[in-house]
Amino acid sequence: MTENPYNTGLGRTPANYQPLTPLTFLERAASVFPDHTAIVHGSLRRSYAEFYARSRRLASALAKNGIGRGDTVSVMLPNTPAMLECHYGVPMCGAVLHSINTRLDAVVIAFQLDHAMSKLVIVDREFMPLMQQALALAAATPVLIQYDDPEYDGAQVDAEAADYEVFLTRGNPDFAWLMPEDEWDAISINYTSGTTGDPKGVVSHHRGAYLLAQGNALTTSMQKHAVYLWTLPMFHCNGWCFPWTLSAIVGTHVCLRQVRAEPIWNALADEGVTHLCGAPIVMSLLISVPQEAKRDLAQPVQFFTAAAPPPESLLADMKAAGFNVTHLYGLTETYGPAVVNDWHESWSGLPPAKQAALKARQGVRYLPLEQLDVLDPETMLHVPRDGQTMGEVMFRGNVVMKGYFRNPKATEEAFAGGWFHSGDLGVIHPDGYIQLKDRSKDIIISGGENISSIEVEEALYCHPAVAVVAVVAMPHEKWGETPCAFVELAKGKQADAEILRSWCRSRLAPYKVPGRFVITEIPRTSTGKIQKFALREQAKEIAS
Repeated sequence: MTENPYNTGLGRTPANYQPLTPLTFLERAASVFPDHTAIVHGSLRRSYAEFYARSRRLASALAKNGIGRGDTVSVMLPNTPAMLECHYGVPMCGAVLHSINTRLDAVVIAFQLDHAMSKLVIVDREFMPLMQQALALAAATPVLIQYDDPEYDGAQVDAEAADYEVFLTRGNPDFAWLMPEDEWDAISINYTSGTTGDPKGVVSHHRGAYLLAQGNALTTSMQKHAVYLWTLPMFHCNGWCFPWTLSAIVGTHVCLRQVRAEPIWNALADEGVTHLCGAPIVMSLLISVPQEAKRDLAQPVQFFTAAAPPPESLLADMKAAGFNVTHLYGLTETYGPAVVNDWHESWSGLPPAKQAALKARQGVRYLPLEQLDVLDPETMLHVPRDGQTMGEVMFRGNVVMKGYFRNPKATEEAFAGGWFHSGDLGVIHPDGYIQLKDRSKDIIISGGENISSIEVEEALYCHPAVAVVAVVAMPHEKWGETPCAFVELAKGKQADAEILRSWCRSRLAPYKVPGRFVITEIPRTSTGKIQKFALREQAKEIAS
C-alpha cells in the first residue's frame, strides 16, 4: 500500500488539535467583550466577564464538593441566570449536566435522579417541595443546593439545602476549568418521554453541542450581539443548544421566568430582542392579547418553532405583528432541531394556499447534520422522492446523540443499520424536503411537551372500571395537540369523564391529563389490534 504523501510525520499535538467544546465560546466572549451584557433578568444586568467568573466559581465549588469527570449534576431550574451558569459550570469541572423538566411529577423525577446517579442537585425555591417529594421516593441521596431567584416572590421553603450564592463564594473565579479529555465525552443527559417503559437518558457530547450551537447561528442568521429571549425552556434539549450559541456570537440572554404575554412584549420592545424560540402556543399567546397590550417593535423578530406547523392564519397574524416565523424539526437525540424549513424567495410569490403547503413541511438538514433521509425501516432502502411513499425519518452525523445512558439494547435498536431511527414516519419530496405524516411512537406533542400515549393508557388501565383504553392526539387550538382517551368500561362497572379525569390528575403531570374522555366501544382489526388510525379520525371530528 502506497504511503500517503500528506502524512507529515507529526501526530496530534496540543499545538494542532484541541477537543471541540462549546465551553470555549464563553471564555472567548469574556476575553474579547468582557463588558458586553451577557444576561438580563429583571433589573439584573450581568456582563460576560461576570458570567464567565461565576461559571468558573460554580465549577470550582463543585470540584471542592467532590464532583468530577463523569459525575452527574441535576438541576431543576426555570429560565434564570443560574440555569445558564449550570450549562457552563457543570461541564467545566468535568461533570455531566442533567436538566429536569419542571412539569414532571415526583415519581418520574425520582426515577431520573436514580437512573442518572445524581451526585448533586440544584433546585429553584419554587420547585423545592416537588424535589423533596422526589427525593423521598428515590434511592439517591445527592447534595441539595437551593437557588433563590430574586424575580420569584413565592413562599420561602424550609429545606436542609445549601444556598446557591453561598455555594458560589466557595469557588474560585479564576478556576482552571477542565477541557474534555475527548470531545466525545458526555456534556449532558436529557430524558425523553418514552413510549414504552421508563424514559430513556439521551447522552450528548461536547463535539455535538459545539457543532449544533454554531449550526443554530448559521441556520437562523444570528448576527453578532443578537438579543435572545428565553421563552423556550432551557431544560428542553438544553434549550436547543442556544445557551452555548449566544456565547459564540457574543449575544445577550434575556431570561424569562414565566412565559406570559405582557413580559414577553415588554422584553421584545425594551430589550431589543431579535430572536426567540417556542411552540405555536407562544405565538397564540402573543397574538391573542388585546391590542393595547402589544408593543411596537423597532426591529423584525425571528421566531423559531418546532412543533406542529402553525395554521396559516396564525402565521399571517405573526407577520403583521413584526415576526418572521421559521419551522424547525428535531429530537432530543439530535440536540434539538437539526432540520429547517429553509424558505426560497421565489416561494413568496406563490398563492397563499401553496405557501401554506410548503410551510407545512419540516424541511432539510442543518449544516452540521451530515445526512437526513426517509428510509423503509425493514429494508433500509431509501423511499422514492415522490412526496407520497411513507418511510421512517432517519439521521446521520455529528449532531446525533452518543447513545442512551445505561441502555445498550435501546441504543442498538436506535442505530440499527448505521442510521439513527427517529420513529417518525414521513415522506420526502422531489426537492429533498421531508414532511412528517405520523408518529410511529404515538407521541403526542402538547404545547411543545412530549406526552407518551402509553403512559396515559397505563394510568387509566389501573382504574377498576376500565377494560380497554386507547389514547391518541386530538387537535387543540391553543396547545396544538392534547390527549384524547377512548375508554371501554368493564362489564358491570360505571365511570364517567370526570371520574376518569380525577383519576388521571392523581397519577399524571397536569399537562398529560387527557382533554377529552370518550366512553365507547373501541374499534379493532380482525386480529384484535386497536385501530388507532380510526380513533385519530374520530378525535379530529370531535375537535372540529
